[in-house]
Amino acid sequence: MQTIEAEAINDSGLITRDQVAPVATAGNYEPVRFNAMKHGILSRLAVLAHEDHAEFADLLAALLDEHRPGGMTERHLIEELATIIWRKRRVLLAEGAKINEGLKSAVNSAASVIKSAAPFQRGIGGENADLREFMDGTPEEIAERQRDAALDLAATQKAAAILRKGGPNAYTKARRALIQESRDWWDEHVAEEEHPATAEGLAEFIRDSLEPICYRMVREAQFTPAIKAQTLGEGLQAHRLEKLNRYETHLDRKFERTLAMLLKLKQLRGA
Repeated sequence: MQTIEAEAINDSGLITRDQVAPVATAGNYEPVRFNAMKHGILSRLAVLAHEDHAEFADLLAALLDEHRPGGMTERHLIEELATIIWRKRRVLLAEGAKINEGLKSAVNSAASVIKSAAPFQRGIGGENADLREFMDGTPEEIAERQRDAALDLAATQKAAAILRKGGPNAYTKARRALIQESRDWWDEHVAEEEHPATAEGLAEFIRDSLEPICYRMVREAQFTPAIKAQTLGEGLQAHRLEKLNRYETHLDRKFERTLAMLLKLKQLRGA
């Protein structure tokens, strides 16, 4: 570990050379992380009470180790770089909070979002639709959901075709043609005496209940990527981020100017 000589003013008002907090070698910031906080003028103001002071100290120690200040002026510029990075961190936190707030608003208006994502489709979602069902799932899971919905619809249409053709075993064949979940749902209707266990009862169940749901599930699975994109787009609400973006640009320019000043000062000192 090395120490850094810096200009200081003694009790007599004379400028002297003094040693300030040691700077750790690369990869060993632990000895200086709290010294960076103790001796930093800006640090005490940049880090708020509820923020992680140790994290800022690590950041400042890393910058000190990278640039190795040759005096208090250079150290001040390095500390300025640390505060700019810290404030940019706040901008990203604020941006994330704004986006999450917009997403919450979009989720609470699911029917409107779904209609915007698929404006020419009918029977998608509904008043009680939950956008979280569309947001969850990887592309692979969405593709699997689309395949399952298509298979369910095909099985339902096959059962309906068997019933239309008729025959002595039409009811048994049609019931067997349904996927297991649809078959279980039909059996519940029969158990609750909502439909008779006959070909006519099953045909009515398929026509009025099962087939419309299958069509809806196919369309919802097909348009899930569009609904997901619409939700994220509406949740972004870019106009609410404009001020944050301008502030971030200001910090970027400030960082560039400060770094240029530091490098120029080190160049002059070396010369």
